Amino acid sequence: MRSNLDIMKEVDNFPYLEDDPEHYTRLVTSYYTFHLQESNATVGYILPWVVEKMPWSSAWTIDHRQKRITPRPRYYSLDEQNTVIAQTLEEARARGIFEVLKGWRNELYPIYGTPAQINVERAGAALFGIVSYGVHMTVYVQTTEGMKIWVPRRAKNKQTYGSMLDNSVAGGTSTGEKPFESLVREAAEEASLPEALVRKRAKACGLVTYFHIRDERAGGETDLLQPECQYVYDMEVDEGVVPRPGDHEVEDFYLWSVEEVQKALAEGQFKPNCALVLLDFFVRHGILTAENEKDYIEIIARLHRKLPFPMA
Repeated sequence: MRSNLDIMKEVDNFPYLEDDPEHYTRLVTSYYTFHLQESNATVGYILPWVVEKMPWSSAWTIDHRQKRITPRPRYYSLDEQNTVIAQTLEEARARGIFEVLKGWRNELYPIYGTPAQINVERAGAALFGIVSYGVHMTVYVQTTEGMKIWVPRRAKNKQTYGSMLDNSVAGGTSTGEKPFESLVREAAEEASLPEALVRKRAKACGLVTYFHIRDERAGGETDLLQPECQYVYDMEVDEGVVPRPGDHEVEDFYLWSVEEVQKALAEGQFKPNCALVLLDFFVRHGILTAENEKDYIEIIARLHRKLPFPMA
């Protein structure tokens, strides 16, 4: 059985400088830094083997000495970077170079750090190591037996984390989409929750940030970098409100007690970042406290990791 800190470390598993400066420095300096035109900021880390396999064209500036990669538009337009990035990923997909691109979504994720709106296909975000954004909501009921939480199980055939447990509602936030609007959409698609109910009852509760190194459960290549920011919501509902699968991504929903959820967390049944969101929920609701959790301070600190890239 895993401790709460073990659960936290599974998702926030990119090393910390203060824990092992030599290892951290060796790892970070092995990456190529991803940059955009008219910006000195590093917007992502690219692994060396990704650099070797990616079908870069002359529209890119690749400095192997400085380990720096930047799209170079043919015309003086910051927006042209979108075309360069899209064409490169489409070529990689057509050639079957990266397994992760088999999960192509036709969905764009934003990249921040430049005056222009720059995007990347969702399936390719981890190849560039950029920050991705999402929304996660915990739907709960106060019963005569205490608090109970609606927990979905992901479909067996999902490319990522198939059959694992999830948050009540969760999904990625696409370019141009506000977090709350993303939540309303995902709640309808995944849990068949009425829009009017979500708009009335869902409460914004901040966010969590972490830096994840992907394993085989994420689908595609392992060790890809996935720094993430998740906007967190809670929604208390009446006992008569029952979430139901609204698409092919969710297999079923269970109404579990806090103790049942904690047991499943300790057994590793939850998708890693969803486990982190539940730890945050337990902290905010006074279920996880300094009195009952010896690693309380470290857990809270790691729930809000400062990422080394520009944020929204």
